[in-house]
Amino acid sequence: MNRTTMLVVCALALALCAGSVWAQEPTDTLKVDYFANANTAGAPDATVRITNPNTNGGNICASIFVFDANQELSECCSCLQTPDGLQTFSVNANLTNNPLTGVILSGGLIKIVSVEPVAGVCPPIRFTPVAGVRAWATHIQNSNFSITETASQDATLSSTEVTRLENECNAIHTDGSGSGICSCGTGE
Repeated sequence: MNRTTMLVVCALALALCAGSVWAQEPTDTLKVDYFANANTAGAPDATVRITNPNTNGGNICASIFVFDANQELSECCSCLQTPDGLQTFSVNANLTNNPLTGVILSGGLIKIVSVEPVAGVCPPIRFTPVAGVRAWATHIQNSNFSITETASQDATLSSTEVTRLENECNAIHTDGSGSGICSCGTGE
């Protein structure tokens, strides 16, 4: 292969690799956790704590999606996270208190997407993922209601998942008549 052909092949290979990197969502944008024994008589309230370590160089938003045990979106919201601030969410009062269906949840899944603010506002729908959010949650264990705490797990965020979360949260905001919208916690 002559030198010119080799350079063209290398340039095309680099262009294809660069294109595939840009087509993926940024890393460190999705945190996943669970909650159990929420809103259960005698059980303490669990918490979710979210911070912005300033990885992105400014404010970010934590877009929160709360799913019930049947994998259906029950509540969603988006909360501003300033650099080095700490926001604490009550699972009972902030994340499961206003379900779309009116059925108060006792267990399910929480997804937190790190999102770029738009003009200083956190968009609950139609968002651009950016790296940065960190989260921890307490878990109320079965029978004796002991409490454990863990860091929320990193997960891969695909463009398909972004579209699904946007569409489902948009449906809640459009048709939920105020139900299905979680509230931002305390702090910051």
